[in-house]
Amino acid sequence: MQMYPKLATAVAISMLVSTAALAQTQTASDKGQWQASKLIHMNVYNAQNEKIGDIKELMLDKNGKVNTVAIGVGGFLGMGERDVAVKFDQLKWSNEPPKSASSAGTTTGSAQSQANRDRNYPDHAVLDATKDQLKAMPQFDYNK
Repeated sequence: MQMYPKLATAVAISMLVSTAALAQTQTASDKGQWQASKLIHMNVYNAQNEKIGDIKELMLDKNGKVNTVAIGVGGFLGMGERDVAVKFDQLKWSNEPPKSASSAGTTTGSAQSQANRDRNYPDHAVLDATKDQLKAMPQFDYNK
């Protein structure tokens, strides 16, 4: 009779150890991955910290790699906006909020800065283009 409690304890300990190892493996492999759903509607800024649009769609190739990003540009309050396409590798990603005139005199604490880096998605995208350059681009055709 004494053998069963010892066996049950050994099995329980072995399950706990293997579960902890599995959790560590999943955490380690998930680093460096982003939630794609968080990128949709993300603001896109230019190098001068001007908002030039927002991400409308991520287009995947047949291997599941994001190749093209559709960005909504132009318009006002949703009227007159149209989507243009840029290659994913043209975007740079920032973990920190864009600097604006209203935040120039404020400092974000190191805790907030660390929290921004620990998220599994960036704060915003940066594209080396002006609003006028994006407006001059052809409308993105989702059917091609």
